[in-house]
Amino acid sequence: MDRIRLALAQINSTVGDFEGNAEKIADYIERASAQNADVVVFPELALTGYPPEDLTFNPDFLQANTAAMDRVCRQAKDIVAVIGYLDCSGGDIYNSAAIVAGGRIMGVCHKMRLPNYGVFDEFRYFSAGARPTLFDLNGTVVGVNICEDIWYPDEPIGSQVAAGASLIVNLSASPYRIDRTHSREEMLETRARDYLTPVALVNLVGGQDELVFDGNSLVFDEHGRLLARGASFAEDMAMVDIDLGEVRGSRHRDTMGRLDGLDKRHPGPVDLFALGESESRVPVKSSPPHLPEPLSGTAEIYRALVVGVRDYVRKNRFERVLIGLSGGVDSSLVAAVAVDALGKENVVCVSMPSRYSSDGTKGDAEALATRLGVEFRFIPIEPIFVPYLDTLEHELAGRPPDSTEENLQARIRGNLLMALSNKFGWLVLTTGNKSETSVGYATLYGDMAGGFAVIKDVPKTVVYELCRWRNSQGEKIIPVSIIEREPSAELAPDQKDSDSLPPYEVLDRIIEDYVEHDKGLEEMVASGLDAATVQKVIRMIDRNEYKRRQAPPGIKITSRAFGKDRRFPITNRFGA
Repeated sequence: MDRIRLALAQINSTVGDFEGNAEKIADYIERASAQNADVVVFPELALTGYPPEDLTFNPDFLQANTAAMDRVCRQAKDIVAVIGYLDCSGGDIYNSAAIVAGGRIMGVCHKMRLPNYGVFDEFRYFSAGARPTLFDLNGTVVGVNICEDIWYPDEPIGSQVAAGASLIVNLSASPYRIDRTHSREEMLETRARDYLTPVALVNLVGGQDELVFDGNSLVFDEHGRLLARGASFAEDMAMVDIDLGEVRGSRHRDTMGRLDGLDKRHPGPVDLFALGESESRVPVKSSPPHLPEPLSGTAEIYRALVVGVRDYVRKNRFERVLIGLSGGVDSSLVAAVAVDALGKENVVCVSMPSRYSSDGTKGDAEALATRLGVEFRFIPIEPIFVPYLDTLEHELAGRPPDSTEENLQARIRGNLLMALSNKFGWLVLTTGNKSETSVGYATLYGDMAGGFAVIKDVPKTVVYELCRWRNSQGEKIIPVSIIEREPSAELAPDQKDSDSLPPYEVLDRIIEDYVEHDKGLEEMVASGLDAATVQKVIRMIDRNEYKRRQAPPGIKITSRAFGKDRRFPITNRFGA
């Protein structure tokens, strides 16, 4: 073969939806075949959905996975399909890729490098593969590896190229976080150039609980030049023709000796599966470059939130969502994201003002709802708040008002939202951001009550950036007064966030240093931060772990989100 036509099927799988996932895989196999592709590659665990977590231990789940793979195989008769699934045929469970040709599995690749950090727990579920895997199609050898495998510069890619691979394909489920797409692209470019071998990575797309997968599948030629890219945060099929003659020529002309002695450094063994002879299906005319412009910066973050909300709501079979609209930036951003994700007809907003709510925030909440075109309800909480205070008057006698009375208001609102949720089956979207969640500036069973925390990993400073960006995309749907107003919880007279917290620019910097980068007090002070402020914030972060454990799941966008990413003991006297 002088060329091989490769299709990257960047799909959105749902964990456990074997019927839906198999149908989608079969559809993309048919589409790739219709475009004369020789090989179509799907993401990591595309058949089961990723991550399946403890469903992996369920024998019925494993049986359904095997049965679904049997059905999918029948679709791949005149094309090679490489499909992510679970291989449990030998007793152990492997994160695997089935190499399917002629309507049956011709070979299986087992993931060798199992990640066990951050959100990944693969040691818990899978056995590690022992050998690098390749297949031979008409004399063209293709190496197959899975996600983490390609991030290591030596194995398995070294043994695969040493064994004759002219192309490497990688099946990935690489979750989105800020700047991840850039680092992924940089890594793949380096692998391709270092091994003088084209490298293709097909990435999962869509939301799964707290994770969002961004797609952005990539193909680089042997010189590290970008040949094809999948769309950002959308299903896509990237088609690319790999010039195998050029690969051979580039290796022959290499003066750097990059592949010299590779077989001695990587002697194997490897698993090489022969797929037999088949007629090349690549037409004379090359496929045009598939290079959609990737998202980046604030637009990328916003799109991640939209996809995360859309898929969490839809995959969990909700139809409408409910948001408590305060007239502040956080609930405004959540409402805008919800409308963009689900459509205005599926979003209900409720204003629940108290005696401390200003005319400005009440008016802005209604103005936002009008601009968004959503259903808007108005439920003042004063008629409920007064009996609460009267009931507690004797019990709290002699003690001045404090956060107790403030939290009563938040909990009344939480109760009202959950009552509407119960009655109508709407999913409540909470509106707390990462800055507030970090230091406990939120009320347990109050504004933390709900089903999905859209911006729980979005720092307050980024909330403002996202609001401004959304307003720049046409009509200014978020009133400028919301963005410019000094932030306040409005639970007490003349209350401001700055009464309890340092400026958000400072707070977010401390949170990033401490939570995401594990920096200590001395290091942060040496960088110019005030020691007393840093100590106060660290103490607040540590002491509010118990609240975060009771918060709903939410979308991860940073390098370390609270939850599975950061596991901190509640009972803990270190630094107390």
